[in-house]
Amino acid sequence: MPEDPRSSLGTVGRFAGLGFQLVASILLFLYGGQWVDRRLGTDPIFLLLGVFIGAAAAIYSMYRSLMAEQRREAAQDAEKRR
Repeated sequence: MPEDPRSSLGTVGRFAGLGFQLVASILLFLYGGQWVDRRLGTDPIFLLLGVFIGAAAAIYSMYRSLMAEQRREAAQDAEKRR
């Protein structure tokens, strides 16, 4: 049975949103770290810290979203088998 193209398009949209979230999180923390560095007079310490924290937060969020999608697909497959 062929897959509904609308559901594929929704999945693509969710995954594109995850990419945007990754970039936005890193940039947000990067600029936040840069702002703190300017305020405290420390040069790249908080900027680098911000990049790593932003990347870690984005990857964790992406992991949670992908695991939720995997659980949703498994539940749909189990429902189809019944």
